[in-house]
Amino acid sequence: MIRPRRAAHAHGGIRAAAIAAALALAAAPAAAQTAPAAKPPSTGSAMSSTIKGPFDVKMTPQGAATDPVGRFTLDKVYHGDLEATALGDMLAFGTAVKGSAGYVAIEKVTGTLAGRSGTFALQHWGVMDKGTPELRITVVPDSGTGDLTGLTGTMTIDIQPGGKHFYGFTYTLPPATK
Repeated sequence: MIRPRRAAHAHGGIRAAAIAAALALAAAPAAAQTAPAAKPPSTGSAMSSTIKGPFDVKMTPQGAATDPVGRFTLDKVYHGDLEATALGDMLAFGTAVKGSAGYVAIEKVTGTLAGRSGTFALQHWGVMDKGTPELRITVVPDSGTGDLTGLTGTMTIDIQPGGKHFYGFTYTLPPATK
């Protein structure tokens, strides 16, 4: 639930509204999370897959609670077919209108995906317009390194009642080099 700005000041500042905004956007149904259509692989031998799994996240507030924009560091651990850690930064803003907010984030992911090791970056863009959410999480083009060079894809986030986080990751990888 996103509190109006005045209520947020009375209950922990803009930071509380920013956290609520980010969580509300991430908790949106996967159908509300949109991404550009995946580009078809150029060679036909690329590997495309969709995986799902849980992840843990720690959001640490930065700056003063009264700052107009909430700033947070992100520390994540992904489990499942994506075994990785991620570090990132997030900016969030909750408005005075109930159900309207926005956030952006960048995270660097380090680990293994389908048995292939390397790093890549994810860019988050989320907005909620009077309760209607839209969330895009996309692999930053050409950010893959090591065995993940050439990775493209999109991610969704699902937060279950009780706060457990899950990801859905649809990706394409070029053939492994030997």
